Amino acid sequence: MPQGQISIEMKPDIAPKHVEQIKTLIQQGFYDNMEWFRVIEGFIAQTGYPLDEAKGANGKSKLPDLPDEFSTYPFKRGTVGMGKSDTPNSANSQFFICLSDEMCKDLTGHYTAWGQVIDGMAIVDSIKAGTPPKNPDKTVKIVAFKVARP
Repeated sequence: MPQGQISIEMKPDIAPKHVEQIKTLIQQGFYDNMEWFRVIEGFIAQTGYPLDEAKGANGKSKLPDLPDEFSTYPFKRGTVGMGKSDTPNSANSQFFICLSDEMCKDLTGHYTAWGQVIDGMAIVDSIKAGTPPKNPDKTVKIVAFKVARP
C-alpha cells in the first residue's frame, strides 16, 4: 500500500484451493493497482474487483470460481476472507480483511478464511472508508505472502 506494507500469513491447511488461486492471481499481477472498493468502518476492507477488462469483468478474475472451503477458523480482527455472492461456490478474486472481532465473528463458517494479517493492521485501518470510497486507496503491488506451515 502507499502507506506501507501489510503482511498476511496464508492458511493452506484450511483453504488450499483459495490460497492457490490467490497465489496465481498475485503472480499474474492481478491485484497490482487494485482499488479497495468496499471499506466499512469497524467491519471490513475489501478489494479484488477488477475495473480493467484485461484482468476480468463482473467483479471477478478470468479464473474459475472456487468451491466453498468453510472452516471453524474464527473470523476476527485481521482475518482475511474471500468475498462471494449469495450463490454457493462463487468466490473468485475478491477478498476482505476484518477490522474487528465483534463485527466479523458471525462470518465464521459462512465465508472462506484463507489468511491472517500478522503485521500492518494500522495500515489496514487507514484505508479510506466508503462503498465505494471517494478517491479509494489502491494496492501498489502484492509481491509475496508468508505461507503458514502446518
